Amino acid sequence: MSELSASYRPRTLAVRDFIELTKPRVVLLMLLCAVVGMFLATPGMVPLPVLLIGTLGIGLVAASAAVVNHIADREVDAGMARTQNRPVAAGRLDRRAALIFSALLGITGMVILYVWINPLTAWLNLASWVGYGLIYTLYLKRATPQNIVIGGLFGAAPPLFGWTAVTGAIEPGGLLLVMIIFAWTPPHFWALALERKDEYAEAGIPMLPVTHGDAYTRLHILFYTIILIASSVLPFVIGMSGLVYLVGALSLGGGFLYWAIVLLINRNPRAPMETFKYSIVYLGLLFGLLLVDHYLHVAPVFAGQG
Repeated sequence: MSELSASYRPRTLAVRDFIELTKPRVVLLMLLCAVVGMFLATPGMVPLPVLLIGTLGIGLVAASAAVVNHIADREVDAGMARTQNRPVAAGRLDRRAALIFSALLGITGMVILYVWINPLTAWLNLASWVGYGLIYTLYLKRATPQNIVIGGLFGAAPPLFGWTAVTGAIEPGGLLLVMIIFAWTPPHFWALALERKDEYAEAGIPMLPVTHGDAYTRLHILFYTIILIASSVLPFVIGMSGLVYLVGALSLGGGFLYWAIVLLINRNPRAPMETFKYSIVYLGLLFGLLLVDHYLHVAPVFAGQG
């Protein structure tokens, strides 16, 4: 029995490694944002085929870009404690296998989106794939301390993908959701960069704390947090959401502002990681609130039509 179990172990490990290449937790958060974009694009229910097939296609393309990131960053990952055990960096999977896997995921996702959703959503996903997988990963990440700000646009697009999957058009509501994630990205990643500053410096990655110092980074986290809070209330301002969302967004924003101020004061050594963790919870809850409020907000409209 022990020999039989041992024979299955390498195969199980390989499956786990391929799953890890796709950065499943990151992709799941992106898909949450994409699904919320779908529901916010219509006052009714999203057609089930669009919801299921669109989410699958968007997820596959995002997973493909994540695999490219693993391949391109293998040397950097190998030199950082947080990432040195990743499958490609640790040598458990070779680059060729990872490239083939990425191609299969990306091509399948693009075909699904182009054929069964609409060409616009497919091309937008391809543009994001090129932006994140190639422009950010291969160039921006190593070229400028503003890598996260510029490259954040590519990672902020999932709600727009969901929106266009339903409407077939780029509209202000979808772009507003992109703006929220775009404003969220710098304080989210810079908080982690503060915690991993020495590792980034050793790997030669010009993250903001490495090039401009901790104090400068903490100030900019506060600055972008304020921009994020301002952006997060815009759905209420333009009538896209109601009071439930507004109260929730301001409450969540208050929590983010608290951690940004704790970072700025710099008396809590755990603040960078606590801020990073809170930022993930923040985004998930904010988009969850958008979804809940959307149907509370439109319910009176439906009642009036009845």
